[in-house]
Amino acid sequence: MAFERWMKEANLIAGDWVGADDGATVDVTNPADGAAIGTVPKAGRAETRRAIEAATEAFPAFRDMALMERVGLLWKLHDALMDNQAELAELLTVEMGKPLAEAKGEIAIGAQYVRWFAEEARRAKGEIVPAGVNGRRILVTKHAVGVVGMITPWNFPSSMLARKIAPALAAGCTVVAKPATATPYSGLAWGALAQEVGYPKGVVNVVTGSAREIAGAMMESPAVRKITFTGSTEVGKELIRGSADTVKKVSMELGGNAPFLVFDDADLEKAVEGAMVSKFRNAGQTCVCANRIYVQSGIHDAFVKRLVERTREMKVGDGREDGVEQGPMIDMDAVEKVEGFVADAREKGGEVVLGGGRHAKGGTYFEPTVVTGATQAMRFATEEIFGPLAPVFRFDTEAEAIAMANDTVFGLACYAYTADLGRAFRLNEGLAYGMIGINSGLITTVEAPFGGVKESGLGKEGGSQGLEDYLETKYVCIDGI
Repeated sequence: MAFERWMKEANLIAGDWVGADDGATVDVTNPADGAAIGTVPKAGRAETRRAIEAATEAFPAFRDMALMERVGLLWKLHDALMDNQAELAELLTVEMGKPLAEAKGEIAIGAQYVRWFAEEARRAKGEIVPAGVNGRRILVTKHAVGVVGMITPWNFPSSMLARKIAPALAAGCTVVAKPATATPYSGLAWGALAQEVGYPKGVVNVVTGSAREIAGAMMESPAVRKITFTGSTEVGKELIRGSADTVKKVSMELGGNAPFLVFDDADLEKAVEGAMVSKFRNAGQTCVCANRIYVQSGIHDAFVKRLVERTREMKVGDGREDGVEQGPMIDMDAVEKVEGFVADAREKGGEVVLGGGRHAKGGTYFEPTVVTGATQAMRFATEEIFGPLAPVFRFDTEAEAIAMANDTVFGLACYAYTADLGRAFRLNEGLAYGMIGINSGLITTVEAPFGGVKESGLGKEGGSQGLEDYLETKYVCIDGI
């Protein structure tokens, strides 16, 4: 298998590939068939502290590296990702389960983030501010924040790290990354790629193992000046609390509960296709996927009919098979969570019009599912599904739709289909979300800030704002001119 070149079964610390101090390992399996792939180190606090020390030691020289040299390394990293896209994508599919086409897309957008921040690094400008008195100059300058601790999830194990590591390296920060235990190889591959293109020892460190131990070492260390995390709101809150003792800068991309609004004047086919890509991409295991589909009464029945037709056509299987649109779920806990949502909906009057249970393929495969008659009393109205379950709610008025969409502690992404330009602007004002897709179910792009409001997080990834999160601002007053 060609991807084995990138399948590192060791941690990268100070430029060396090493195991856990006690030799402990964690098994990694393929969710498509449950087969063992390999093992990675089960590291903890001691190994993480050494990685932090390595990053701390490497920081001054990397921060002071000539800008175009740093930019050049990012260009090389971009090219290395794309030159090895097929192998990296297959590795991602084997450890995570998503269709190979989606995995290739994930590698590609990760490379785009690297290229984008290589360009943004050249625009990290300060300013000269007019002084209030004569004889002074006021300078505002931007500086790398320092050592950055990164904790990434299993659902997008490559691109989630790309959105963090690219701006950090562009700004001149050094990195200690902790990939998810279920999908560690894509994270370790970033370490191998960084090493191959010539990043100095200690600039990029990758540690696998106990999430609590590794995160604990990061939070305790005064040398780690920023923590960036993608994952659940519950864990994000713990990390925010843990950051207080050393007053770290934090950016958090947390849970979502995305509403998908379809108005009577929407283009039916486009709305259904948007719902399909938003809901079922990655088997619904994304923080920005359509969690609640609200359809206006006049188009409701036609939308449901077409959604069921399209969903029934989906091919479920091993992500490496041709034509597969939905792979397995990550583990049995994820399957049981979706089963719980279906049971709750049934108990409260919802109708399962398609799917609703485990797939005939067995394992962690789950049927693409559509539920109608959804209400705000059902669990998925307030909780994140993270699976291939599409609940459809009915609404009558625009005001009602906005109120139901906002009735959640989350505020990451939302979507709306309408032909009314005025309504699009009203939705922008009325919907309490960090990202809004109008007539599009797939809105993530490197040029725009990715992030939420309310309990969906702090900070932005992507866009010019994504670099700012890795920079500190200094003010210098020069007198006596």
